[in-house]
Amino acid sequence: MIKHSKIWLIVIVVLVSVFGIGHVRGYMASQYKPVANRPRIGTPTFFFHGYGSSAHAEQHMTNAAKRAGVTNTVIRATVGMDGHVSLRGQIPAGTKNPIVQVQYNNNRNPNFKQDGQWAANVITALQNHYRFKQMNLVGHSMGNMDIAYYLAANANSSRRPRLNRVVDIAGHWNGFDGSIKVGANGKPEQEDRGFKPLLVLRHTYPRTARVLNIYGDKGGNTDGTVPNNSSKTLRYLINGRAKSYQEKKMTGPLAQHSKLHSNPQVDRALIKFLWNK
Repeated sequence: MIKHSKIWLIVIVVLVSVFGIGHVRGYMASQYKPVANRPRIGTPTFFFHGYGSSAHAEQHMTNAAKRAGVTNTVIRATVGMDGHVSLRGQIPAGTKNPIVQVQYNNNRNPNFKQDGQWAANVITALQNHYRFKQMNLVGHSMGNMDIAYYLAANANSSRRPRLNRVVDIAGHWNGFDGSIKVGANGKPEQEDRGFKPLLVLRHTYPRTARVLNIYGDKGGNTDGTVPNNSSKTLRYLINGRAKSYQEKKMTGPLAQHSKLHSNPQVDRALIKFLWNK
């Protein structure tokens, strides 16, 4: 399974090189048409899964949050193959910390820009039904690219909720080449194709956001799929812009790439950082 996961993630890079990341077609952008009498809620937290995965991968973390007393309200936002978003579940008015599990039906889409647009569609869909001023974002693996490309296009939009906190898990912002050296400031000696469009974040990343970057080292400075050097390049993209930035390394058997979202240590770090529980 680990080898297959790694192969699929590497396929992303190949497909991006062939088809590019700038051209978006075939998605249905959510229109900002709020329903009447939208209930006001607290700060929602959106969970974005990885490449070839599903909202099921978010279940361990969201269940841990429920057990910790963060919330009893978890709904599902499903993104169809055309980018249209449907919501399942209700958030009662006044709910303090609702959680939104995001499901991409096209979970092997190599177009990062489109993935970011779909993230925008999810957030807009929730805005259409509920009133909230700020939000948290959590991503695992490819889910971090959904978040990063969403922010690259929407960081300064007045229509978007204020970004409060972000937890990035097993991110591969600069690809999968572990031989690329990275400076203490997170700057890579060589920039991956998917990394270059994110350089705009050095000037636009929301100053309101506190960021926790979690990565796994199962030995050899890698989680078995993503080299730690790639995960650490997030520092270069956002440090100096984000309100705070910290990195946390996980070790041991559960530091493997596809196990990080089911790691109790990750659960505890995430819950403490997002909700101080």
